[in-house]
Amino acid sequence: MTEFVRTPDENFDMVSDFPHAPNYHTWQDLRMHYVDVGPRDGPVMLLLHGMPTWAYLYRDMIGPLVDAGYRCIAPDHMGFGRSDKPTDVHWYTIARHTEILTSLITSLDLNRITLVCQDWGGPIGLAQAAMMPHRFEHLVIMNTWLHHDGYEYSDAIRNWNRNWHEGGLFHRPEPDVGLLLVLSAGLADRRTVFGAIVEGKDPGLTGEAARVYQGFSAPYRGLPDGGYNGMRRFPLSIPVSSPDNGNAAAQELHYRTLLGWQKGVQFVWGCVDDVFTEAWGRTWAERMGSARFDGIEDADHFLQSTHGGRVAELIIDGRRA
Repeated sequence: MTEFVRTPDENFDMVSDFPHAPNYHTWQDLRMHYVDVGPRDGPVMLLLHGMPTWAYLYRDMIGPLVDAGYRCIAPDHMGFGRSDKPTDVHWYTIARHTEILTSLITSLDLNRITLVCQDWGGPIGLAQAAMMPHRFEHLVIMNTWLHHDGYEYSDAIRNWNRNWHEGGLFHRPEPDVGLLLVLSAGLADRRTVFGAIVEGKDPGLTGEAARVYQGFSAPYRGLPDGGYNGMRRFPLSIPVSSPDNGNAAAQELHYRTLLGWQKGVQFVWGCVDDVFTEAWGRTWAERMGSARFDGIEDADHFLQSTHGGRVAELIIDGRRA
C-alpha cells in the first residue's frame, strides 16, 4: 500500500470563498480531489493548477465560467489540496501526475474540453491535449512552459529550483509556502513573508491577506512533514540541471506535437512574471501560428489568484471569437 496522509475535511471549513462540494476520483489506493460544477452537458473547462497551489487558485474564475455555460472541472494534483499526499518524496514524478490526470479525464469521459493551464499545470495538462487531441477543442496557456531544446530557463526559475536544495530557503521542515501567494498578491511585504517562513511563525495577517493565506495554507495546515513532499518535488522536477528530471523527453515531444495544433489556442499572460516572462509567452504564441495573446500588464505569476475575473472574461471572449 502507498503510505500517505490525508488533510482533514475540517481544514477547509474556514475557507469561506470556495464553497464547492468535494468530488473524488480513485487512482490505485489513493483518491484525487476535483471540483465539478456547472451544467453536465456543457462544454468543459479543465482548470489545472501548479505549485504551490490547488483548485482554490480558480476561486474567482469558476463562477463566471459556469455562468457562461461551462462545466468546470478543477482537480488537485496528488500531494496538493484535498487530494491524498504520499509521504515518499520519490513517489512524485511528472509522468505519474500526467497518468493520474489522464485517468480522471477518461473516467469522467470528458470531451469538448478547453484546457486552462498554468505553471506545472502546463506540462501535465498539455500532455493530455497532445495524447488525446480528440477530447480537446481549445487551449488556454498561462505562464507556463514545455521543456525543449533551446528553451532558456530564467534566473528566477533557477533560483526557485536552487532554494529547494540543501541550504536553500525552502529546504526546511514544513515550509509555509502558502505565504508566497500572499506576497505575490501584494498583500504582505517580503520581510513579513520570508521571516515567517524561516522562523516557522504565524505571520499575523489580517483582512484580505488572512483570507488568501487561509485558503492556500488549508491543505497542509497541521500535517506532518511528509505531507509537504508533493510540493517539494515539483521544484526539484524542473529540468534545469538535468534533462532526466521532470519528464523532459516527453515534454519536448508534446511541445513539438502541439506546434502543429490546428484548433483554438489562446495565451493569457501575467506580464510582470520573472519566472515565465512576457517575451517567452509571446514567442511561444508566435510559434503556434500567431495564436491570440492577451497580456495582463500588472499581473504576476499567479494571475488566476490576483486577476481571476479578468482572466475569465478573456477566456470567455476567446472562446466566442
